Amino acid sequence: MPPRADHKPPTATELAELSALADGTLDPSRRASVEAHIAASPELRALYERERRVVAALHQARASDRAPEALRARIEALRPQRAAVARRRFAYAGGLAGALAALALAVVLLLPSGTPGSPSVSDAAALAVRGPVQAAPAPDPSSPLARLDQNVGHVYFPNWTASFGWRAVGARTDVLGGRKAVTVYYRWRNVGVAYTIVDAPALAQPAAHRTSLDGIELRTLTVNGRVVVTWRESGRTCVLSGTGISAAELQKLAAWKVPADAR
Repeated sequence: MPPRADHKPPTATELAELSALADGTLDPSRRASVEAHIAASPELRALYERERRVVAALHQARASDRAPEALRARIEALRPQRAAVARRRFAYAGGLAGALAALALAVVLLLPSGTPGSPSVSDAAALAVRGPVQAAPAPDPSSPLARLDQNVGHVYFPNWTASFGWRAVGARTDVLGGRKAVTVYYRWRNVGVAYTIVDAPALAQPAAHRTSLDGIELRTLTVNGRVVVTWRESGRTCVLSGTGISAAELQKLAAWKVPADAR
C-alpha cells in the first residue's frame, strides 16, 4: 500500500485488506505490508482494532449456545461483505466505524455478561490448526518425568509420556491479543492434540459445559470440529484441543496431576 494522508477516508482497497487481516483471510504475502501500512496510520489502527474485536466477538458467539442460530445468522449478515466493500469507497471513515460499533453491540448482547470482545478461547484454539513450526521441547532436566522444558510464566507443559504414552512432537509460538501464546503438539498412536498456554491476563471464559475434575474447573466446547477443553492456571489460560478424541479423554489429560514419585 502507498503512504496515505490521515485526513483522507480509507479507500475500498484499504478497508478490504484491513478486514482480511482482522479475520485471518489475508494473503500471507501481503501481511507484512498491510500491517506496516496500518501501523503508520492512527485512523487505520483504530478501525483495525475495532474490526478485530468484532471478529473475535463473532467467534465467541459461534461457540456459545445461548443465542438462536437464526439470530446469529442475522447478526453476521450485518457485517459488510468484502466484495461489496471492494466495489465502493466510503464517503468518510465514520460510516464503517458506526456499522462495526452497531455490530459489536449486537454481538455483545448474545454473549455472557461481562465477556470482552477480544481475544477469545476460540481464537486460542484456532492457533493449533496452524501446525508446529518448532521442535518439541525436551523433558525438563529438573523433573523429566513430569514436565517439559517449556513454560509460560509459572505454567509449564506436562510430560505425559510415562503416564499416558502421549509424547511431544512439535511446538509453535504466537502472539494473541498482545499475549504470548505457546502451543505444544502431542501424539499418541494416530491421534494428535494441541496444548496452548496463553499468557496473562486470562482470556474470557466461554459459555460452555462445566466440569470439575480433581479440583479443576474445566469448560468443554467444540470449535470448528475440534473438541476444546479450557481452564485457568496462575492467571494464564490453558486450551487443550484435538480431533478424533473424546471430551472425557481431553479432560483427563487436562486434570492430570504430577505423580508424587515423578516430582
